[in-house]
Amino acid sequence: VQLQACGGGLVQSGGSLRLSCAASGFSLSYYAIGWFRQAPGKEREGVSCLASVEDRTYYADSVKGRFTISRDNAKNTVYLQMSSLKPEDTAVYYCAAVYSLTGNYYTRIDEYDYWGQGTEVTVSS
Repeated sequence: VQLQACGGGLVQSGGSLRLSCAASGFSLSYYAIGWFRQAPGKEREGVSCLASVEDRTYYADSVKGRFTISRDNAKNTVYLQMSSLKPEDTAVYYCAAVYSLTGNYYTRIDEYDYWGQGTEVTVSS
């Protein structure tokens, strides 16, 4: 069971990036997904979450209207499209998964069972 996050990089303020989180060893279609981030010297925080059914979503206020979470069950991959990036979005981004068929999304770190290795996003001003 593995999550592999990628897509990070260096981008100018106002730019866009799309992060991907590919699963192996299990089907993401039965899992709720979360994207978290951790900036230097700060605690890890929830960015966006996606339920396994009905595609209910959650966005932190800081990213609402700029980020979009989605999944492609055929590719067993979840995405985080990030637009209008700001320097304060600079962080290591992690994807996480928890088995769930309830239609709920989960915003707390301790609710997730599987974590990707993180992908670094740097937004220059």
